[in-house]
Amino acid sequence: MRTAEITRNTNETRIRVAINIDGTGRQTINTGVPFLDHMLDQIARHGLIDLDIHCDGDTYIDDHHTVEDVGIALGQAFAKAVGNKAGLRRYGHSYVPLDEALTRVVIDFSGRPGLFYNVPFTRAMIGRFDVDLAREFFQGFVNHALVTLHIDNLKGENAHHQCETVFKAFGRALRAATEVDPRAEGTVPSTKGVL
Repeated sequence: MRTAEITRNTNETRIRVAINIDGTGRQTINTGVPFLDHMLDQIARHGLIDLDIHCDGDTYIDDHHTVEDVGIALGQAFAKAVGNKAGLRRYGHSYVPLDEALTRVVIDFSGRPGLFYNVPFTRAMIGRFDVDLAREFFQGFVNHALVTLHIDNLKGENAHHQCETVFKAFGRALRAATEVDPRAEGTVPSTKGVL
């Protein structure tokens, strides 16, 4: 079982993240930001990744620190859980529709952090969730999971649908990239021999 647990405590947030990459999508999530909880649930269910995420953050200021720091801790957990990446498929992609919205996510467990994010949200807020924070979540994840991540919302009119397709596609791309390839016989998927 490829699992990891991360504890990250700062003056702004106190976070515990536990993941099982080879899970079934079970989740216990409480970040203090309800819309983020809903999006993390999408990752768990569509990625078949068990997630246990708890955060006590300074949401009395705003949700920025919580959202970004949860992304950081989740990225650290993935980096730890995949280890040296031997046998990993490495690449994953997914297209996910939700009514009028359509998003493509492509990920590479390359060892090189890079976020290429094109999500033209049709409004600035989803309920009380600032849509700018979605990018902060993914930037934190990318920087600490050491992945290259392309996120493109190709169509959408409803901002909730846009955001939900992003997180669903991200979960499915994660699942594809972190699967063990039985034909790889435990080799690292790189001509360098290391990622």
